[in-house]
Amino acid sequence: MTGSVTRTSGTTGDKGADAVDATLEVVDLCKAFGGHRAVDGVSFTLAPGGSLGIVGESGCGKTTTARMLVGLVSPDSGSIRVGGRERSAPTRNRAERLARAREMQMVFQDPYLSLDPRVVVRECVEEVLRLHFDLTREQRTARVVELLDQVGLGEREASALPKALSGGQRQRVAIARALAAEPKVLILDEAVAALDVSIQAQILDLLAGIRRDAGVGFLFVSHDLAVVRHITEDVVVLRGGRVVEAGPTVDVLTEPRHTYTRLLLDSVPRVGWDPARIAADRRALEREAGGSSGD
Repeated sequence: MTGSVTRTSGTTGDKGADAVDATLEVVDLCKAFGGHRAVDGVSFTLAPGGSLGIVGESGCGKTTTARMLVGLVSPDSGSIRVGGRERSAPTRNRAERLARAREMQMVFQDPYLSLDPRVVVRECVEEVLRLHFDLTREQRTARVVELLDQVGLGEREASALPKALSGGQRQRVAIARALAAEPKVLILDEAVAALDVSIQAQILDLLAGIRRDAGVGFLFVSHDLAVVRHITEDVVVLRGGRVVEAGPTVDVLTEPRHTYTRLLLDSVPRVGWDPARIAADRRALEREAGGSSGD
């Protein structure tokens, strides 16, 4: 089963917008690794400045989908368009690779692994500007200050190596570096999962402000339904590489139609939570699907 999400209003204010005006349009995306079909016919759209969550348990295909969007994994079939321009085909030269990199940037779960430990924060961000824009040194310096200020970091952090920063500060650096490319879409792959709850809230509030002020679209990949509920307008639920439910976040997470979505919601611990019942419901769902939950 495939599904799609198309917003025609929301943050753009253009109630007559059509899917062709979407910042990101994904159609029937597929990827297999050997005999394992990791992504199977996934489709969705993201409006300019919109926010979309992709949720599901481990192995559902959400991270593989995100990696195909930014070009880290090549799709077997399907279409990926940004601003109406196809980007599924291989790039032909360095200029095309840089242009695609600018369109979509990704923030990973562990920022330390994505930052050069030998380079101070200021230079981490400046390198992106040097790569994508024809700026003078003075212009780059001013822009780095602006970007770090945007994510709540100052001169002390700018002069520090990544190892000297906290996890939350490193994630702020990763966000600043991604924003330096001025992307149309920012993909956040479990970007707050490794942070303490209090730091998660700070980063989520920061991201909400950035989306409001910069107009960048967010694609939020997460297994944490509370986080997705807080930061996204629409959501796509994946199971076994397929879309089983999609729609406005408040509707899908309040009144889910699919059994699997209800199971995800019921799996969140709370007062009166019964893990034995959840396990039994999961076994019943797997029997109903012919044991395909691991696809």
